[in-house]
Amino acid sequence: MALGCRLVWASTWGQEANEVVAPRIGLPKLPVLEWPENSAEAGPRGLHWKTRPLVEWADGRPFIWVDDEISAMDRLWVAAGHPGRSLLHHVDAAEGLDDADFVTLAAWLRAVAPR
Repeated sequence: MALGCRLVWASTWGQEANEVVAPRIGLPKLPVLEWPENSAEAGPRGLHWKTRPLVEWADGRPFIWVDDEISAMDRLWVAAGHPGRSLLHHVDAAEGLDDADFVTLAAWLRAVAPR
């Protein structure tokens, strides 16, 4: 499905996501977000260690973060610290992305960057 956006892996799988996951779900090789050494520094209770680096990477651009570990604190942190639009989309780790998720992502992208 063409979503009309730039995809990157923001996964602890690193480059292995391109070797193991991408072929199984029909994705091409994608750029991989490199996590800074200090990404696990303590933050507010409940803040995922990926949140701050993702916001820094986005650098004010609209972004979607799809993960099975997104919390209310992550949503608060992004809303307070990211000037651009964002969608933090939680997926069930046991289920993965399904058609309804892709509908949600595509609708958000259309609203942010209509063609």
